[in-house]
Amino acid sequence: MKNILKIMLVASALTAGGCTNLDENAYDIIVADQFYENKNEVLSAVLRPYTHANAWVSPSGQDGWWRPAELTADQLAWPTKGRHGEDNGKWKRFHYHTWNVDEGNMNQAWVLMYWGIGLCNSPISILESKDVASMGITEKEKNEFIAELKLLRAFHYLKLMDLFGSLPITITAPATNNEPIPEQTPQKEVFAFIEKEILENVEKAPKLSRGMMGRMSQAGGYAMLVELYLNAEKWSGTARWDDCIKAADKLISGTAGGQNGGMVLEPNIVDSYSPTNDKSKEVIFSVAYDYQTADFATGFPSEFYHFVQREIYGGGRTGNNGIVMIPGVYTTFKDTDMRKKEWFLAGPMVKFSDGKSPVLGSEEYKDKPLVFVDYIRRESEGKTSSTMSDGEENSGIRFNKYKLGNSLTGVVNGETVAPNPEYNNTDWNIYRLSWIYFAKAEALMRKSGGAANAEAVELVNTVKKRAFKAADWEKEKYTTSTLTLDELLAERGREFIFEGFRRRDLIRFGKFHTASWWDHKPSQEYRTLFPIPQQQISMNPNLKQNPGYPGG
Repeated sequence: MKNILKIMLVASALTAGGCTNLDENAYDIIVADQFYENKNEVLSAVLRPYTHANAWVSPSGQDGWWRPAELTADQLAWPTKGRHGEDNGKWKRFHYHTWNVDEGNMNQAWVLMYWGIGLCNSPISILESKDVASMGITEKEKNEFIAELKLLRAFHYLKLMDLFGSLPITITAPATNNEPIPEQTPQKEVFAFIEKEILENVEKAPKLSRGMMGRMSQAGGYAMLVELYLNAEKWSGTARWDDCIKAADKLISGTAGGQNGGMVLEPNIVDSYSPTNDKSKEVIFSVAYDYQTADFATGFPSEFYHFVQREIYGGGRTGNNGIVMIPGVYTTFKDTDMRKKEWFLAGPMVKFSDGKSPVLGSEEYKDKPLVFVDYIRRESEGKTSSTMSDGEENSGIRFNKYKLGNSLTGVVNGETVAPNPEYNNTDWNIYRLSWIYFAKAEALMRKSGGAANAEAVELVNTVKKRAFKAADWEKEKYTTSTLTLDELLAERGREFIFEGFRRRDLIRFGKFHTASWWDHKPSQEYRTLFPIPQQQISMNPNLKQNPGYPGG
């Protein structure tokens, strides 16, 4: 058991089914007088949006925010591999920037995020209207719950704005089905609304602590402000570099609390991604899981794992053999970079059970050793074409940044390894302190016309240094002359690969629609925003399509 959050997540997941499908009936339709009668019921309502967030903010196996945030950029792709992964071409449309206005996956992302907003609005409205004595909580607890939920609601709007720009804003739970259809708010005003919500509530929310792990706290609020101000020039039309630095300093100084005591960078590159990463001092906000107690576990294996992945790591979960690294990204990590070894699977795979027998393929390489390669082509057929249509089961370097641990006894480096008691408990990080370091460094550089000063260099080097041995560091560290904006973007890509930031980084650096990578060619500038889903426009006549798309 990790903490009280996970106890309450059990109740929330059992009550509402964990957001595994869009036909779910959530408890929030229960009449308020029949709920919120004690602190546990209040907590269940407050925590309900967090179990739902698992569905859209992380690589969960569902079409939420994470997939378009990464699969449209220059590091990750889901190519067709033999008879698998075609999926009506939706991954190709992401990769080639040819998506259309009626993409079902983008409509689902919209629905999931607005559903999450509803799961915030309902308890906010009820908490604001009910007397604390009837709910078994104090006035202080009530105010903190409301502030927490308003910050979490702002987080939903921030990610919706990231994808779609202009949005309808709703802040109350509908009393009847006859409520007015919401109007669409211009992106600049959505930005202002999010900023106002955060500023008004961040100091009212509890500081980050062990008890607030996986929940929105003061630290999470300031991390949102850092993201908001880092991207302010694109989102609102006005650069806010000084505000970005000010918000970052709140986290770097530790004044917003910490998940496990003082907030500091982890000394190594693995502890923030392990089954015990709930003990990390670097994590600011995460989706928290507890498999042993709650049967609530991360969904990333379905996105990344091969069909026989269980043989590689000694666990019980496999995946769809879907997402891989785009050819050439692996080589941007130097061989001396320890992230290259720890965060990816490359080359021949061996069985965890004995540490030496080859893992065998199940498709084109059935009964042959499975070797993950840094190319995508029909090698087994002697073909040289390399596109999103030309993969086979071993194509692409694989994800190993987050680790589930092992549920079976095995052998690693010749040593017997017992089952991990925290197997499958790995939390998914949304904000890390290292990301804050990079954001502040970028803001400092932007203020100076792209030039790095000593402080910016120190911030980036402090994070990067963890990935190199002392003997290699002197030739790898940045200086004020070598840390250019282009190099900062490249290092951001290395440090934050798989974490959901790449599309937004490319947009901010002006490369999302102008750059080429692998078989992707430059696209139209209007595709820095996704279209408002046509299904939503059909239901809400107040919605207008984004410019560039049919009807926009």
